[in-house]
Amino acid sequence: MTRQRLTLLLTAFSVLSILGAWGFQFIGGLDPCAMCFWQRYPHWAAAGFGLLMLAMHKRLFALLAALSTFTTAAIGAYHSGVERKWWDGPASCTGRGLTNDGSGNLLDFANAKPPALCDEIPWEMFGVTMANLNAIGSFVVALLWIYVAFMPKDAR
Repeated sequence: MTRQRLTLLLTAFSVLSILGAWGFQFIGGLDPCAMCFWQRYPHWAAAGFGLLMLAMHKRLFALLAALSTFTTAAIGAYHSGVERKWWDGPASCTGRGLTNDGSGNLLDFANAKPPALCDEIPWEMFGVTMANLNAIGSFVVALLWIYVAFMPKDAR
């Protein structure tokens, strides 16, 4: 496979990951938690670096895309552990920190929809969650970005 085609494929992975997340959110009705959003931001960066790589063919952009996808993979792995209760997540995103104690906090609105919690699994198939899929897929894609960065120049 040529460098350009592989770059296009890896860029598409990040774009499709974002579109898939939006599909679950807007079509499937699954509200994302804070960590779900955190996993999207590096995909945007990787897609941008992928487009720059396609335009300028500079190794730096492939390495930055690799760093971005490693970042989202790491967040996905951390989120996977929080979902499985292997470790605590941020108090602002788990059931631990979101209590209504009558203190007049922002969560005290009547009829307010409660936020999605990071320590709850909203969707899974065969025991695999969206955070698991993002962690594994993004790790593999990050390795492929490194491969793209060090492909021979004539492999365009």
